[in-house]
Amino acid sequence: MSWFHISPEVQEALHHHRPVLALESTILAHGMPFPENLDFARRAEEETRRKGVVPATIAILNGSIRIGLTEDELEQLCSSSSVLKAGLRDLSSCVAGGKSAATTVSSTLAIAQQAGIEVFATGGIGGVHRGATDTFDISQDVWALARFPGIVVSAGAKAILDLEKTLEMMESLAIPVLGFRTNEFPAFYSRSSGLALTQRVESAQEIVSIFSAQKLLRQTGSLLIANPVPTDQEIPRDELVPIIEQALLEAEQHRISGKAVTPFLLQTIVAKTGGRALATNIALALNNVELGTAIATALTSQPV
Repeated sequence: MSWFHISPEVQEALHHHRPVLALESTILAHGMPFPENLDFARRAEEETRRKGVVPATIAILNGSIRIGLTEDELEQLCSSSSVLKAGLRDLSSCVAGGKSAATTVSSTLAIAQQAGIEVFATGGIGGVHRGATDTFDISQDVWALARFPGIVVSAGAKAILDLEKTLEMMESLAIPVLGFRTNEFPAFYSRSSGLALTQRVESAQEIVSIFSAQKLLRQTGSLLIANPVPTDQEIPRDELVPIIEQALLEAEQHRISGKAVTPFLLQTIVAKTGGRALATNIALALNNVELGTAIATALTSQPV
């Protein structure tokens, strides 16, 4: 399939049952400014390879779904201002139209599943937006988590969301949420949300065992691993909440809606924290990559 391209490095690893970790690209094109996004992408891939795992950054370039990017492709993705943001529903139109787009959690998960990659590390998932009872604004990410099998490592859901309703919706969709060495659902920049989790895991091997049981029971959908931001990098929730509220008010005043909401809010939060939020975003994403590599390694050590 000319529109579905797996890099030789990723192909070889999958063929020989070596660990591969999927990485999304919206965090690069729409979640961080250039050149910080390119520096992060390089660090994430270097950290993955250093642990003996092959990174598979996923994006759409000129209508071709790319699984594993070259250095030139990474730079193109991070530096271009014309790269679209593609969720699950946008994949076919981007491919058919020859467009370039960064993939969100929902589309990355779908592509990774089709390629045979079972572990995916991201920053934070999308979920139920505040005011969703009026707007019905709910991310495609939660539907994709319920539909496509895999292990998704994140620092919870993005703090700008209605985290309580996001957790409730994941329960309704039967998405297991496992706290990695925590009993609370993390709030992206913050370790604490005040929302309790019913399942806690202590190791990558324990996660793999639960995933294996899920497949044995023929349950569809992913495991969501909630991995808190490192303590020394977090922005405490009581400090962050007023900033988020002000950012939400500014989004409303500027009539920001749809796909533009999340990038606007994240950029505003970075500005209002003097850049601390960007540093925290990078730290939590790298922390998720580290756990993702451990899970991918544990998964491939299982008998085929």
